[in-house]
Amino acid sequence: MSSPLTVKVRRVRTHAEPLPLPRYETALAAGLDLRADIDGERVLGPLERLAVPTGLALALPAGYEGQVRPRSGLALRHGVTLLNAPGTVDADYRGEVQVILVNLSNEPFTLRRGDRVAQLVVAAVPPVALQEVEVLEETSRGGNGFGSTGR
Repeated sequence: MSSPLTVKVRRVRTHAEPLPLPRYETALAAGLDLRADIDGERVLGPLERLAVPTGLALALPAGYEGQVRPRSGLALRHGVTLLNAPGTVDADYRGEVQVILVNLSNEPFTLRRGDRVAQLVVAAVPPVALQEVEVLEETSRGGNGFGSTGR
């Protein structure tokens, strides 16, 4: 196994009891859990959305992005997910990472300080050069999309 990629993290606000840094909850987990760095509680009504601060800023290395993804348990149990999933944290962004939650259920959802609200997956993103052409190579799929490969 290779050594882990180092990502520098800065806390953007101070609290008497700081939240734990994001961590993997299991040995083979792909995502680090992000927590709500809020004071007290916030109630997210049905169909309401909220930018939830994590209290953290990242310095991702060049060639990497942070993908902010929903937590399956929140989605299944409460109908709460991310509005822009996955959200992207670019390598040159140094502001606070926030998570845009949306409540798709018919019930209010109470968010508390320290609740795990999303996952952060750090992934390599190679630079891409676009080359304009007149014709693309044919494939068996062609231009068929939006469910064209079956149910």
